[in-house]
Amino acid sequence: MERSRKNRHRDACSTADASDSGDSGSDANTGILDERVLMLVFRSMDWDPHVICVAACVSRRLRAVAGRVLFRELCFARAPRMAAALTSAGAAPGGRLGGGWQALAKLLFFCCGCAAPTRFFTLDRPAPGHFVAASRFSKTSGRSFLPRRCWGDLLFVSDPCEHRESSRGGDEDLGAYRGVFRGFMQSRTRAWLIGKQAELEAAVRCPYCGARVWSMTAAGLVPRSASRRLGSHQGSLEYFVCVNGHLHGHCWLAQLSTDDDDEEED
Repeated sequence: MERSRKNRHRDACSTADASDSGDSGSDANTGILDERVLMLVFRSMDWDPHVICVAACVSRRLRAVAGRVLFRELCFARAPRMAAALTSAGAAPGGRLGGGWQALAKLLFFCCGCAAPTRFFTLDRPAPGHFVAASRFSKTSGRSFLPRRCWGDLLFVSDPCEHRESSRGGDEDLGAYRGVFRGFMQSRTRAWLIGKQAELEAAVRCPYCGARVWSMTAAGLVPRSASRRLGSHQGSLEYFVCVNGHLHGHCWLAQLSTDDDDEEED
């Protein structure tokens, strides 16, 4: 009889422990930590990237939700056609992008500037990175950055962001631009870089995902159309592509003279 009482007490304790663990597990996904609630909250704020970044710093759980859901929804809300193109034709299996959705969100809203000179780009004064409220990314611009052998790739590139504080002799302004490949792992650009055994840069990292990068200048993959597209002199630019397919680069933008301005107004 005493043994029967002990067994009943043990069963009751096990049931209570299971109930407590079940409640704590359900509490983890309720309230403000519920993904559906979070999506409604941030949708009402028009997917403000500043607020999402702040939320991601609150806890590990919120950071995981932001990386898995919130940054993806931000990209689709602010750049729907670009996000759809980057995930089409099996380019993002399981909805996953190289470097993560947070890297693409940063690329959409952050100009990396130019922190230091590189092997093929001299710089007197660094241009710090900064947030940009809106940018225009174009497939047509991206095609100008691809050599003819890689025209089958899809690349989005932004218009250059002008940094007048880093101008060179008052005649040229520093331009910083950024972009992203669709399905970079299967791209012709990556295949060519791997086939030619192009070396990864030792001193440069991707400002958007932190991965190692190739210099397109060192690899001989900078077409003349890139300079024409940017409004830069031939040889006055350099850009890099990371192993996840993010592009960033710098150039010297030739300023229009007064006569050129008058002709454009006419």
